Amino acid sequence: MSAEIIDGKQVAELVRNRVREDVEDWKAKGNRAPFLQVILVGDDPASKVYTGAKTRACEDVGIETHTEILQDTISAKELKSIIHKYNQDDSVDGILVQLPLPSHLSSHDVIESIDHRKDVDGFHPMNVGRLTVDQPCFRSCTPAGIMELFKHYSIPVKAKHAVVVGASNIVGSPMAIMLSRENSSGKATTTICHKYTKDLTQHTISADILIAAAGQPHLIKAEMIKEGAVIIDVGINRIADETTEKGYKLVGDVDFESVRKKASWITPVPGGVGPMTVAMLMKNTLLAAKKSIYPE
Repeated sequence: MSAEIIDGKQVAELVRNRVREDVEDWKAKGNRAPFLQVILVGDDPASKVYTGAKTRACEDVGIETHTEILQDTISAKELKSIIHKYNQDDSVDGILVQLPLPSHLSSHDVIESIDHRKDVDGFHPMNVGRLTVDQPCFRSCTPAGIMELFKHYSIPVKAKHAVVVGASNIVGSPMAIMLSRENSSGKATTTICHKYTKDLTQHTISADILIAAAGQPHLIKAEMIKEGAVIIDVGINRIADETTEKGYKLVGDVDFESVRKKASWITPVPGGVGPMTVAMLMKNTLLAAKKSIYPE
């Protein structure tokens, strides 16, 4: 067998089209356009690429945005003061601090300083806590995007065994929560694996749904999955490739060519999960503008 491709670019475009239509409708009712404030600390090349993609997506769907670029030497106190300013600004609907931050800054501390009602990344403890108890919240964009892919392709989750490889606060942990919740989109039996898991294959081989989010190129091999498994590859890793103009290529955490021969569905890298993350950020920003999650 050869797996069906889960086309994240196509589904993300559908999500963005819906957001664009909703933004136009929102403005037609006399409201101002939603506004996303992006904060970029330092000049990390990858972070610049990611923030650029997010701001271009904003422009595409009619969301206004501005990126404030700060020196990588900024103190925690100065950074939190800037965030507080945007927390108090009623014209700012969403605040996004691009991660990772320089080593002298605590991402937990910085995220917690963002008003949870403007936390469109879904990382604030208030949003994570409400997600855990299945209450309205801003959901972390990558896991939310993956759930949207399951919905679009009618891939069942209920009663399946889902294995998440990677336990980060950004992807792995909220992904496991979403999969296991007692709601219409969850009800999976969920296992979380991480770098301390012994005999990873023992867990992955039993997965009906496998989510690879460990940040390790080609970690998941064909012999580690069962026939017909659904494979979601969150990894985006650069590996050297002298045949390309840039000298590298992007690969996932899954050995795509071998795994696709056994899987029923699989996401490619690039073009799978990545576009969905940005699309769900657009959706969260619109929800923030509408006060849909946290009504005034």
